[in-house]
Formats: sequence, structure tokens, C-alpha cells
Amino acid sequence: MERLTRLQAWVERVLPEPLRELAPASADASFRRYFRATTAGGSYIVMDAPPEHEDCRPYIHVARLFRAAGANTPEILAQDLEQGFLLLSDFGNTTYLAALNTDSADRLYRDANAALVRIQAASRPGELPVYDRELLLRELRLFPDWYLDRHLRCALTSDQRQVLEDSFAVILANNLAQPRVYVHRDWHSRNLMVTEPNPGVLDFQDAVFGPITYDLVSLYKDAYIDWEEERVLDWVIRYWEAARKAGLPVHTDFADFYRDFEWMGVQRHLKVLGIFARLYHRDGKDGYLKDMPRVSHHLRRACERYGELHPLLRLLDEIERRPVMTGYTF
Repeated sequence: MERLTRLQAWVERVLPEPLRELAPASADASFRRYFRATTAGGSYIVMDAPPEHEDCRPYIHVARLFRAAGANTPEILAQDLEQGFLLLSDFGNTTYLAALNTDSADRLYRDANAALVRIQAASRPGELPVYDRELLLRELRLFPDWYLDRHLRCALTSDQRQVLEDSFAVILANNLAQPRVYVHRDWHSRNLMVTEPNPGVLDFQDAVFGPITYDLVSLYKDAYIDWEEERVLDWVIRYWEAARKAGLPVHTDFADFYRDFEWMGVQRHLKVLGIFARLYHRDGKDGYLKDMPRVSHHLRRACERYGELHPLLRLLDEIERRPVMTGYTF
């Protein structure tokens, strides 16, 4: 309550006109909270990022970096890093997730592809932390630590743990061989807003310099919405064509690019299952549990397609006590 009082006092000082209302706008999967500050002339978003848990400086840096590349990130109107407060422009309430339907999807995803290409085309080393093996592997470890051990209460045998470690090794070999660009890390339907220009881009503070297919996976193998595979393939092809035209380092053969896209997805799906389990068991946030089956489905579909991932698929069968399929390739 004391923090909210300090937040309101700060907002009243930095707003260009008197505050009429300060109301919760949204929360995310971290310690950050967002409020909407309303005045007679409009509205603003206030980020509350407790400095003992969050650092606003990466947010400010990435916002300016992506904005310079031509992406529509919130304008930072005022800041107090010591208290962890930011005053931002307001993108409204309409997320991609709320707006996406059969009729709107082509237009919205076309805009998302164009914004992503602009961000990636501006990439240069040294601006963002590298999405290196250590970080990718740390994310993969969330799967056994939180999804298997804590959520499913599944104790792996030594042989199963070896299968998992071997699978991690082949996944990372692919991920680390991909060209590196700026990576938002959560480029999906809850973090893209319907705005003008479109899309408005949120939740980018954890951006890194890493595999070129990562954000595309976040968008088209989304944990929160399903699409027919044929449509996803079409959207990914359209991105690939735009990326080639922009001179981005994508494979000249789309089949090779799509393989990288799917393998990057396996890393992300394993990580997301771990994160969703952690959000529930550690943070008491159960809203993500309903999305776990969708993420698991994405994971299994990708593993089914590639022989090198069949040992991981077999392990998933054993863990989930499904009938073990025949025809695995080792």
C-alpha cells in the first residue's frame, strides 16, 4: 500500500495535467505491474517495477533500440529508476490475441512480420546480451526442474535423464548454429497490440542477440492461440520471403529454414512448459495451466517430424504414460 501511495504521488508530479484516475491496467509473469493513469486529455501507462526485483534500464534501452529500428514501442515520457517507475504512452486495450480471427489474421500477421524484419535488419552485436548456450540450456532446465519434477512429480531414471541430456545437446547444436539477430523473446499475441502504426510492441525488456527463428516461433507456435498448420506455413513463408528481400541471413532453401524454425520451437516449448509450471507452483498463478496442452501439442508435433528428436518423443510418451508408438527412428 505504501508503494502504491508513492507511485501515485510520483505520477501526479510527472503528468502534464491533473490525474483523474489511477487504475490497474495489467500484470505480467514477473514482479512488474501496470496502471492506467487517466487525465482530461488522455491516458498513460505507468510501470511499477520494484527495483529489488526488476531493473528498468534494459526496458529503456530496448525500447529505444527497437523504436530506432522502426518498431512501435511505447514512448518513455518520464522515469524514476531509483523507485522503479516509468510513465509510458498508452497503446490501449486491444491485444493481438483479442483481435485475431479468421478474417483479421492475415493483415495482423503481415504487420507483425514487417515489424519483426525491421527489428532484425537493425541488429548489431554488442547492444544486447548474447543468447548463448548457457542461457538456452538454463531455460531448457526449467522443463525437468519445474514441469517434470514439480508439476508432474515425475522422477526420471538415470537412463531417462541421459535421453533428456542427449536431446538437449542436439537441440542446442541447431539453435546455436543459426544466424544471430535481435530477439524480443516473447513476440506473441499477448505482447503485440493493435495500434497505428501496427503493431504496438510490449514486454521486450528481456531482449537478446540470438537465433533468427526464435521470435517467429513465439508468434506462430503461440502458447495462447491455435491455427491450422497450412496457414502457419503460409505466414512463415511470407516472413522468409520478406527476410530474404531485406538481406537477412536466412537459408536460401525454405525447407532448411523451416527445420530451424521447428527445432527452435522445441527449445521454446520445453522452456515454456517449465515456466508455466513455475508460475503456478512458485508464484500461485494458475491462469497458464490451461495453455499447457497447446504447448505440449506443439512440442510433440515437432518431435514427430525429426528422427533425431524421436528419443525425446519416446521419453514424453513414457512420462505421460501414453501407449508407446512404434516406428521411432534412432
